[in-house]
Amino acid sequence: MGEAITPVRVKGVTIGEGAPTVFVPITGSTPEALRDQVDALDGRADLVEWRVDFFTALDDPDAVVTQARTLAEQLDGVPLLATFRTAHEGGEASIGDGNYATLCVALAASGAVDLVDVEYRRDPAAVRRIIEAAHAHGVAVVASNHDFDGTPARDDLVARLRAMQESGADICKIAVMPNSTADVLTLLDATRVMHEEHARVPIITMSMGGRGVISRLAGQVFGSAATFGMVGTPSAPGQIDAAELKTVLALLDRSQ
Repeated sequence: MGEAITPVRVKGVTIGEGAPTVFVPITGSTPEALRDQVDALDGRADLVEWRVDFFTALDDPDAVVTQARTLAEQLDGVPLLATFRTAHEGGEASIGDGNYATLCVALAASGAVDLVDVEYRRDPAAVRRIIEAAHAHGVAVVASNHDFDGTPARDDLVARLRAMQESGADICKIAVMPNSTADVLTLLDATRVMHEEHARVPIITMSMGGRGVISRLAGQVFGSAATFGMVGTPSAPGQIDAAELKTVLALLDRSQ
C-alpha cells in the first residue's frame, strides 16, 4: 500500500477526501464572456478552472492578472484554478517556455488564484520556477499531462503520475484518449495502481471522449479525486453537464 494521501484544501473545498471534487472550466475570450460564464454556473462548480489560453489578451501578463482578480471577485469564494493549456497538450495557444513560466508565476503571485496548472513535461527549469513561486505564495500546483492521440501503457501512465508527484506538485492530473474500451480499462487500472501503491497527493485521471465517460463518472472507485464537468460548452471531449455529474457522483459516494 502507498503512503497516506495529503488532501488539498482551498477555501473550504477539499480535494482528495470524500466525494470527488467537480471542476468546471470557463473559456471566455473576453471579460464580458467570462462574466457571463460565471453567472451561468449557478452553484454547480466546487471549483472553477479558468482556461487562460482562450483569453484574447494572453500576451499581456498584466491584463491576465487583472482578469484573474476580477474573476476571483465574481466567483465570491469559489476556488479558482488558473490553467494555460498549450497547443502541444490540446490547448488554444502556443507559447515559449520562458513566457509560459512568466505568465504562470504572475498568476500564482496575483493573490487571485488558489491553484495553478503546470504541464510537467515543459522545460524542467520553467516547471521548477512555477512550482517554487506557487508554493511561495501559498498556491497549490496541479501538475498535468494530456494525450489526445491515444492511451499509453499502464506502467507508462503510472510513471508519469509518479514523476509529477516527485516534481513537488500538490495534485497530479492525467487525461488520455481511448481508441478502444480496453484503453479505458488501462487508464482506470493505472489510476488504481497509482492510488493504492504510490500516491502521496490526490490524483485526477480521465479517459476522454464518449468511450471514456465512465472514467469521469466512476473515477473515484479507482482513486481519482476529482472530475471535470461543463456548464454550457465543454472544454474537452466527453465532459458532462456538471449538475448531472454531481447527481451520479453523490449516488456512487453513498454506495461506497
